[in-house]
Amino acid sequence: MMKERIYVCHTYYHVYVTCLKELALPKERQGRATLVLSTMSNDFGNLKERADRCPLFEEVVMFDEKEDTFFPELAKYHTDRGNLFVNMLARIKYTKLLGRLQKAYVPVDFRQYQDIYVFCDSDPVGYYLSYEKIPYHAVEDGLNCIQYYDTARYDNRGHFGLKAWMAARNLIFIQNGYGKYCLDMEINDKSVVPYPCKKYIEVPRAKLVERLTEEDKDTLIRLFIENLDGLLGQLAQGAEDKILVLSEPLCDLDVRRRIFTDIIREYGEIDGRRGQILIKPHPRDVLDYTQVFPEHIVLSGMFPMEILNFIPGLRFKRVISVLTVPGGIKFAEEVLFLGEDFLDKYEAPELHRQNEQI
Repeated sequence: MMKERIYVCHTYYHVYVTCLKELALPKERQGRATLVLSTMSNDFGNLKERADRCPLFEEVVMFDEKEDTFFPELAKYHTDRGNLFVNMLARIKYTKLLGRLQKAYVPVDFRQYQDIYVFCDSDPVGYYLSYEKIPYHAVEDGLNCIQYYDTARYDNRGHFGLKAWMAARNLIFIQNGYGKYCLDMEINDKSVVPYPCKKYIEVPRAKLVERLTEEDKDTLIRLFIENLDGLLGQLAQGAEDKILVLSEPLCDLDVRRRIFTDIIREYGEIDGRRGQILIKPHPRDVLDYTQVFPEHIVLSGMFPMEILNFIPGLRFKRVISVLTVPGGIKFAEEVLFLGEDFLDKYEAPELHRQNEQI
């Protein structure tokens, strides 16, 4: 008998969206999903222990997904041979070999599932599923992320039409809706995407959040917040004018330190009064903010910031983001999205203005 659903997640945000999708199902269908946590690019801490107790999941599995650099035999395929035809032949071989090499590390039999949902199918799991000819649904990596960074087109700029044609025939692999075995690509808002793809389907996150009951919100808090009392204690500290700074793994560590020092200095006052600064590190940000900013409150980075929406009575005067799309923030009176123009001052624009180079 086939199992119903499986989700492959690479970040806390992916797990959050997975929960929203499961909570939108009728009660009788909930609790039948398998959650797969890839450790390739994210530290999930002890999330698995809490997910095992969560009523939304039938099974929780860790996935020791391997980057292509783990396999030395793949290195030769990254060489530019100066000829499109020769490069494409090498890429065909690379695509099949990465899928085959990943097989030994895949912890589940995907063929047992009716529906497979993959966040970041650009990661090796996408190559594996295509190698095994297993159909799946792709899901966007972050809220409206393709609006600013269409990785499929950027990674394949130059002869994109040819490469998309090859991907549609499973000769090579392209993420985000272009692979032969990708059934569709779920995104939040089709209207903001600069380059359409026929497999994009729109599933607005706001509508999923609006459906949540108080019980659902409590389920999410218990899943993601390891120490709720500790978090509530931090949030209650200091002045009433609370300012939340969302960190991101931008630039190198020295430049990142300068970015957030400048942000706090420039935007850390409300009506001429210094506000209470709280910093929410991005889960993949390795800068030690407690050391850099000992005078400010540093929250745990091990949960998606959207969970703050569900803490009763929580309200920030201002939330500041550089590139994180702030559409999911409902706990602030003011949201400052600094964007690419701000980041231009700290690094070469071509490093973060990818869509302009497609």
